[in-house]
Amino acid sequence: MKLATAEQMKELDRQAIEERGIPSIDLMERAGAAVAEAAASLPAGKGRRRAAVLCGTGNNGGDGICAARHLFLKGTEVRVYLVGDYEKMTPDAREQTRRLSECGVALVPFDPEDEEQRRWILCADVCVDALFGVGLSRRIDPSSHWGRAVALMNDSRGAVVAADIASGVDATTGECLGEPARAVKTITFTLPKAGQFVGKGALCSGAVEVRDIGIPAQLVRETVCSIQTVERDFVRQALPGRQADGHKGTFGKVLVVGGAVGYTGAPYLTALAAVRSGCGLVSLGVPEIIWPVEAAKCVSAMPFPLPDKDGMLSDKALQKILDKLADCQVLALGPGLGRSQRTGRLVRELLSQTDKPVVLDADGINALAGHIDVLNGRRGRVTILTPHDGEFARIYDGPEELGRAEEARTFARAHGCVLVRKGHRTLTALPEGNVLVNTTGNSGLAKGGSGDVLTGVIASLLAQGATPVQAAAGGVWLHGRAGELAAERETEYGVTPADVARTIPAAIREILG
Repeated sequence: MKLATAEQMKELDRQAIEERGIPSIDLMERAGAAVAEAAASLPAGKGRRRAAVLCGTGNNGGDGICAARHLFLKGTEVRVYLVGDYEKMTPDAREQTRRLSECGVALVPFDPEDEEQRRWILCADVCVDALFGVGLSRRIDPSSHWGRAVALMNDSRGAVVAADIASGVDATTGECLGEPARAVKTITFTLPKAGQFVGKGALCSGAVEVRDIGIPAQLVRETVCSIQTVERDFVRQALPGRQADGHKGTFGKVLVVGGAVGYTGAPYLTALAAVRSGCGLVSLGVPEIIWPVEAAKCVSAMPFPLPDKDGMLSDKALQKILDKLADCQVLALGPGLGRSQRTGRLVRELLSQTDKPVVLDADGINALAGHIDVLNGRRGRVTILTPHDGEFARIYDGPEELGRAEEARTFARAHGCVLVRKGHRTLTALPEGNVLVNTTGNSGLAKGGSGDVLTGVIASLLAQGATPVQAAAGGVWLHGRAGELAAERETEYGVTPADVARTIPAAIREILG
């Protein structure tokens, strides 16, 4: 699903109005009707439904005023508050005000000190947020009328329905420009906005519903969006086929390298996830001192000892890893590796000396801090990095405050890698500049070891023949869906990374079914 930026939406509106001759008031009329329909569908208390509609002076405010009229005509008791100066209202918003007044409903200036207004907003069954729209670019002062209007909506007992986008959310980056409205539902127009799916904006948009308001379909199809969500069809295509006469070598060989004293679980989880997601042969290289532990736990993966020192891999492990890697398709490097000068050197040597695809995680990523030139040296070879935000901060060397998606895009393009930036709505950024947003997963994945499982899934799909983007973005989706399915049994509180790894087959079965 394509995700548009604020500028792209402004351009679509311009093309529809100026080049296709569609009256802007007609677009607004459809938008307001869609918002009203959504607001009227929400549960209400006893008696006549009560709605508070808070509007700005721009066209988003006009959408809200239009929605108020439609709600009134549906039998809702509506009060409509204008936040801002009437003289600054757009022509279409003024026309909607005229149509509203013909129904006997007045547009009232918002006064946060007016107790009657406050009571109405706080006790409404539904609040319609139509303050800013996608054009917001400045922070909302919490002491301003706009800030206090947002606060009242958030404190209301009724659900907040946002017109196009929740107020306070940057439509492009998902950054919250001050305290945002916390919508239960967002009725967005023509295309979903990137800011509704990434960053903090994804947390306050609620259920996002896209409504057609009359922008010509051809214009929408021709809009090229560099950020998209990952859908089931993409994941289905990402899953490598299974040959009926295949054997264990047919379905890929992954080498997992990691582990240290105190970190025996991480490499085991990576290997388990690789097996559970279809890899034919999974080898696991760990420090000799923890090899007995891994050997006792692993049934399907094949652990083997590597030279160690002080509980971590030593420099002498390098050649043994390269020898083993010669017979494998993919190297998963870093889970539980530990941080030391030796392990850092080992990681950088492996990255430099192998042409095999590498999935780099955890302390494998940390080894690049201050040595990003090693990653640049792999340009043209497949390298997939899977950092959480803390690890990403250690290696990111681009402009700051761009937003999560733009920072990920900047890094992937600058260093010629695939970057999986983990977190709520994990992002997969590609060297070509595209970003894929994941929408599966839950808080049950916020536990140590979940990232190790993800590394195993990505490496497994890559070894089986998926492309780097398929393996990365498809692996993230499967990992998140497995977390959802596992939590149905164990709850988000009780689910473990091992539960997630063991539930990957169920997520795959769901996709294939």
